[in-house]
Amino acid sequence: MTEGLTRARSLRPGVSALIVVDVQNGTFNDSLAATKPEFFAAARDVTIPNLARAIAHCRAHGVEVIHTVIENLTRDGRDRGLDYKLSGLGYPPGSWEARVIDSLAPAEDEIVMAKSSSSLFNSTNIDYLLRNLGVTDVFVGGFLTDQCIDHTVKDAADRGYYANCLHDACMAETHARHEAALACFRGYCRMLSTAEFLALPLG
Repeated sequence: MTEGLTRARSLRPGVSALIVVDVQNGTFNDSLAATKPEFFAAARDVTIPNLARAIAHCRAHGVEVIHTVIENLTRDGRDRGLDYKLSGLGYPPGSWEARVIDSLAPAEDEIVMAKSSSSLFNSTNIDYLLRNLGVTDVFVGGFLTDQCIDHTVKDAADRGYYANCLHDACMAETHARHEAALACFRGYCRMLSTAEFLALPLG
């Protein structure tokens, strides 16, 4: 039975959660202005300000905010998934690179989850955690659209969550890759701009 099911749902404290994926010093820092200028400018001028607005809105209305960071359990990263090992991706526990950037720093008692795979559903207990919290609706933003955002949205949908992507609060290394990724996983979620997210009815 699918009668009555819809993605057009409100933002509800205790039921909704904003998941901010991998917006940390290792994935966004000043050195990227030279090496990845398209990503750096878009993240600085659009993605991060939109995430800040979304986070502030959730905090003001009692909606759970959950941060994820790429962070090994071990200093040498031997616990990482094979793809992260092959890609050379991973940051030591407690390192500067593994910390959420200062402008989006977690508030007191907000959850920060370390992960070592593209989808946080694979290398964390996020599914267990969300069910304990009573969350059924997840709103996702962060980095990178064509990697960790894509995996997280699809896995959330497959596990029975109402998945939502804040399409102007995430970014890939280029605008072309960002748009291609959004087109790829559009069928798994509701696409919302940050303005549309802020305008969702509450409760």
